Amino acid sequence: MFYYICLRRRSRSGTRGEALTSRRAVESGQRAVLPVSVEVEQYAKEVLDFSSHYGSENSMSYTMWNLAGVPNVYPSSGDFTQTAVCRAYGTWWEQCASAPPPFRRTPKGFHSQDYIELGFEEPVYPTAVEVFETYYPGAIVQILACSHNPFSQNPPSDVRWEVLWSGEPTKVLTPQARQFSPKIKHISFPTNLLRLEVNSSLLDYYTELDAVILRGVKERPMLALYKMPIIDISDLSDSEEELSDVGGPYRQGGDGKQQRTGNGYFDKLPYELIQLILSHLTLPDLCRLAQSCKLLHQHCCDPLQYTQLSLQPYWARLSDASLGHLQSRCTLLQRLNLSWTGNRGALTLTGFSSFMKACGLSLVCLEMSCCHFLNEACLEVISQTCPGLQELNLSSCDRLHPQAFTHISKLTRLRRLVLYRTKIEQTAILSILTFCIELRHLNLGSCVRIEDYDVVASMLAARCRSLCSVDLWRCRNLTDRGLAELVSGCRMLEELDLGWCPTLQSSTGCFQHLARSLPRLRKLFLTANRTVCDSDIEELAASCPSLQHLDILGTRLVSAASLKKLLQSCPRLIDMRVVQELSGLFPNVAIKKSFTQ
Repeated sequence: MFYYICLRRRSRSGTRGEALTSRRAVESGQRAVLPVSVEVEQYAKEVLDFSSHYGSENSMSYTMWNLAGVPNVYPSSGDFTQTAVCRAYGTWWEQCASAPPPFRRTPKGFHSQDYIELGFEEPVYPTAVEVFETYYPGAIVQILACSHNPFSQNPPSDVRWEVLWSGEPTKVLTPQARQFSPKIKHISFPTNLLRLEVNSSLLDYYTELDAVILRGVKERPMLALYKMPIIDISDLSDSEEELSDVGGPYRQGGDGKQQRTGNGYFDKLPYELIQLILSHLTLPDLCRLAQSCKLLHQHCCDPLQYTQLSLQPYWARLSDASLGHLQSRCTLLQRLNLSWTGNRGALTLTGFSSFMKACGLSLVCLEMSCCHFLNEACLEVISQTCPGLQELNLSSCDRLHPQAFTHISKLTRLRRLVLYRTKIEQTAILSILTFCIELRHLNLGSCVRIEDYDVVASMLAARCRSLCSVDLWRCRNLTDRGLAELVSGCRMLEELDLGWCPTLQSSTGCFQHLARSLPRLRKLFLTANRTVCDSDIEELAASCPSLQHLDILGTRLVSAASLKKLLQSCPRLIDMRVVQELSGLFPNVAIKKSFTQ
């Protein structure tokens, strides 16, 4: 009966005549005649958007912008600076103290961790997509096409995304280069905007991408066959006549007569048990089930089902209307993930503000990575409607005006703040540190507009003494004085990322002082610091027995003897990016080599 109700509801999206005509076409195997058309081959014209990259905002080395144009490296294999590289790989990033817990109800088929959007010159009906992977391939899990022309001067009226191909993350046996060209689905609109989604969790090192080819024809190759429309999270309206009672047992009425309840065996189950069963459904399944009968509608709309809500897997379909339908169900919402959502006009200030005002009171965690619809007014709404917010992620919200970040200082209960690749400036971050003294985790990676990181480090040491992790990846002006103040004032630090900080010099003794000051240290990144030497490693071995992750890629001044001493002194060490000569002696440690031999 439930299946019948769903079909009855779905059939409304097309007339009966259209459905019957399309059904006959499918049953008879009819196809439109394929037009003769020349296939167009084109490389990406421009990198439009991405979630992260290994490189700097001020250079081209290891940045996503390298994906534009013809290959720079292929068919060569290896680690090349001219390729596009994501910020992370492997699973250990998720095991760090700074990593948030996963959201419940994330669909098993959603594997994406990063994305890149590419614009091409000519809109075509895609026939093939080819990706040149030059090092540790296997990270691409989804390829999508968009109906919107990114180079059009007209604002998009209806943006539609279609999945061309999807798969699970894989670990290719060899890190050698390859040309990845999966079989793609035909779509009913031309496109010159592709999106690659990436998951590097199974890889032993960073995946490197060189170029992307879009092949296609300018004329539509075939008529799209009729497909039964899918009920998604935007179709949540329920009218009384549609929430019917289906057959089931009877119960004793007040007059002694049998009355039909219509809820089957659900009448015999405790309310809490039904709630537990429904807690295993994904959000679209929960919305579909709510349309089957009144009893399940009541259960599916219970606010206790929505204390955690991750809308990131549905970024392509989320709109103001979607948030409006969910609003009444999310009055007890505590953790919300809106990452990747709302771009190209899908969410507006009005829709976002309405939702936050209704659902923000109990919110403690808000993930908004790559939400380009955000503006200063949105951050002001967050500061006003979420007084208990403890975690805020604005990673890669690189279109936010610097002035907007001053509103974060009103969120005085913050414990985790991610500002990776944002335009925050020194005045705003100092204001935040003045008032948000409960911070435990702070990410300022690639924040290139902060003028003096020594001042920031000094403020951290004075105001945030319970800090557990700090990410200063690619901060270009932190000196030994600022680092000394930081580690002296924040002795609870377990994670410290100083990768690509060129102004730190081992000769000042700053790394040895760091090791002596942070006995709880579990993760230390000194990537690309050419001055790290044996004395620094030996001090880490003597002072940091809990060390698990160490990155000193780029130095030639560390000997195998000092590394062996470190490995013997730190039994928990599971990832060390240095040299490979010690792999045989310590098989449980992932050891990466620093230079091509």
